Amino acid sequence: MNVILITNCPSGMATTFLAARRLEQAATRLGWQAHVEMHGALAPVEQASREQIDASDLIVVAAEQVPDPARFEGKRLYHGSIEQALPDPAAFLATAKREAPLYTPAPMPADAEPADTAGTGAKRIVAVTACPTGVAHTFMAAEALSEAGRALGHAIRVETQGSVGAQDQLTEEEIAQADVVILACDIEVDPTRFAGKRVYRTSTGTALKKPQLTIEAALAEASVEDGAAAPASSQTKSLKEKGVYKHLLTGVSFMLPMVVAGGLIIALSFVFGIEAFEEPGTLAAALMQIGGSAMGLIVPVLAGYIAYSIADRPGIAPGLIGGMLAADIGSGFIGGILAGFLAGYVALAVTRGVKLPSSVESLKPILIIPFVASLITGLVMVYIIGEPVAALLTALENYLESLDSTNAVILGLLLGTMMCVDLGGPINKAAYTFGVGLIASNTYGPMAAVMAAGMVPPIGMGLASVLARYKYAPAEREAGKASFVLGLCFISEGAIPFAAKDPLRVIPCCIAGGAVTGALSMLVGAKLMAPHGGIFVLLIPGAITPVLLYLGAIIIGSLITAVSYAFLKRGAAQVVVAS
Repeated sequence: MNVILITNCPSGMATTFLAARRLEQAATRLGWQAHVEMHGALAPVEQASREQIDASDLIVVAAEQVPDPARFEGKRLYHGSIEQALPDPAAFLATAKREAPLYTPAPMPADAEPADTAGTGAKRIVAVTACPTGVAHTFMAAEALSEAGRALGHAIRVETQGSVGAQDQLTEEEIAQADVVILACDIEVDPTRFAGKRVYRTSTGTALKKPQLTIEAALAEASVEDGAAAPASSQTKSLKEKGVYKHLLTGVSFMLPMVVAGGLIIALSFVFGIEAFEEPGTLAAALMQIGGSAMGLIVPVLAGYIAYSIADRPGIAPGLIGGMLAADIGSGFIGGILAGFLAGYVALAVTRGVKLPSSVESLKPILIIPFVASLITGLVMVYIIGEPVAALLTALENYLESLDSTNAVILGLLLGTMMCVDLGGPINKAAYTFGVGLIASNTYGPMAAVMAAGMVPPIGMGLASVLARYKYAPAEREAGKASFVLGLCFISEGAIPFAAKDPLRVIPCCIAGGAVTGALSMLVGAKLMAPHGGIFVLLIPGAITPVLLYLGAIIIGSLITAVSYAFLKRGAAQVVVAS
């Protein structure tokens, strides 16, 4: 029997993956030939071909909606929720085989007129989601917007710009037909293809937590953009959603691959001995050279893409130059951040303020802006900003290196608390950015505390669903498994479904465990060479030291969170993943 299995859920990541794998295994045990179409973040969507659909005997959909339903017309199709499929996939498939009717897709809403300010009637909406790390918030926000849009009766398509690149890309035709464009992005994305459309900008966090309100606000408040850049200001959006915060996170997003690659390659060189790289011509020396080159790009890339976020392409050259000067002077990531903002705003000022005859206007982006912005940025870095900031950074590094156990514990408590307060929100990102920036200055302790504490909330929620199993509904227990997996990957957002349902108990329990883990990490002197990867970084020798004590800190904090919440949780109730 040929079957097509389709999974999709609002949480968008491990739950989708888990349901797909369990259904596939159950189908294999039944002797069925299965094609899996998983709509999530852990793998690209492998959509069933026309030939596979024609040859199939049964279509099984475990999702809120049937994706692209017209292609299944006339086939036997069974549609249930992912919560029904997860607890007993074999029974779900048996029911599907027994009860699946011939499928007739519901008619699509009639084409609507352009959105009015009241936002009434069925509309065509397109959206883009993107967060700094491109992992959790990107895809969870996309799922939340998709579900909310369909619940409100609108036709909606969401493109994700995550760590694996753009997925479900919007076509020119879809953009042209859209009544409104929602850009739920914490980093800068190319707006030129939306020129002339009504655009509404917000953050991924807002779209994830309040998707229906986001859509309603977009229909009521979106304004037409020329596509050249984001509006300079907006009375309806906070500084976090637009402005300094967004520019900084854009730079951090582009900087992260350099930190990850450089840190792990340097850690690999230590496999041959801590000082093995000092021997010329050895593999250890080559690895250190490669890793050092990657680390040398951290500050210039950070500054360059902060400037890019502010001034678009004209900001890249002065930003990179300013960042390289910051690195050469020794002002590190703090100097890079200042250079990026300086270069971006100078380039933006030249772009807008310098008026030239039309015959030479084309020279502005390739000659005048790079020259003027780079000159001003460079002079300010060399004569004004560079040396004082370098002294400040040196003092900070010396302070961190000289911390006694008491002060180290206090710093770890603070960083651990910040990582668990808002589970991927601005406070979490502030602590994360602080840790990543210090890696660029060869200070690795704070980053170790940050990652360890950030793993605690989802791991703790997963363990709690096992320790107090009787208090959890079947779907909650499955969500706990997904949360545990996300925690191992250092995706703090895995705890969001539980925090959304029971914030007054979940958040304090997460803070308690995360704060203890951060303190223990700093107390044992843990050092982390890479800013991401979770428990899997342990596969790289030397990436984390000391390994056993670091693992112990994570285990202790996770148990504190798990036991405290297992004790405080009341009854079995469905986890709300998005609304």
